[in-house]
Amino acid sequence: FVSPANRHTSSSTSAMRVLLPLCATLSSTAAFSASEIRTNRNVLTSRSMATESDEPSVSIERRDFFGITAAAAASTFLIPAQAANAAAGPSAEDLQRIRTGYSGITYLLENFEKETTVCRENGGECKRDAEPVRRYMGLRSTTDPLFQIEKVFAKVKNMDLDIDKLESFFEATEEWNTAVNMSNSMAFISQFGEYNPGGGKDEVLKYLNESKKQVELAEGALKKIMDCLDMKP
Repeated sequence: FVSPANRHTSSSTSAMRVLLPLCATLSSTAAFSASEIRTNRNVLTSRSMATESDEPSVSIERRDFFGITAAAAASTFLIPAQAANAAAGPSAEDLQRIRTGYSGITYLLENFEKETTVCRENGGECKRDAEPVRRYMGLRSTTDPLFQIEKVFAKVKNMDLDIDKLESFFEATEEWNTAVNMSNSMAFISQFGEYNPGGGKDEVLKYLNESKKQVELAEGALKKIMDCLDMKP
């Protein structure tokens, strides 16, 4: 026999046993839902911030893209033009440099002693100087007509020359290079001949005359080059 009080207590206990798990489940579900909402909100906020921060980079990338595209388009036009210039023959200005240089060498040989003699002012002592040899040969300044004239010679291969003339031209350029190098060496030794051991004015004159011989060879080689190019002095 169970008294009404005990029945009530038993019913309450049974109800608690059912409600406690249910409350725990609802609590965890609510906690999960709140956490999920907070997480989703953070995710949305992060995405929004990322989108806002990415906008400038997207515009920068677009500017870079258009810049690269413009540069590529410009190079499409510039590179063929540069290649065409590199493959061109000597210009009128280049050929004039050869004429001017040849005239200078001719003048030097015709007035060699005068050009290679330096006198002090007011009737002072005179001495021989080989510096003009190097200058007329284009070895002293970038403004000299024959300075690095070999670059002009290299352009001749792009001209429409007869094969026999072209062969003679390259032989003449080799003769020119040899004569220029030798005249430069002889002139340099002459300039310092007076100060070398056992040197003096005789040594200066000796190597100066040797440099003149090389200048004469250079003049002949340059004349051959001009003939191959149908150039008049």
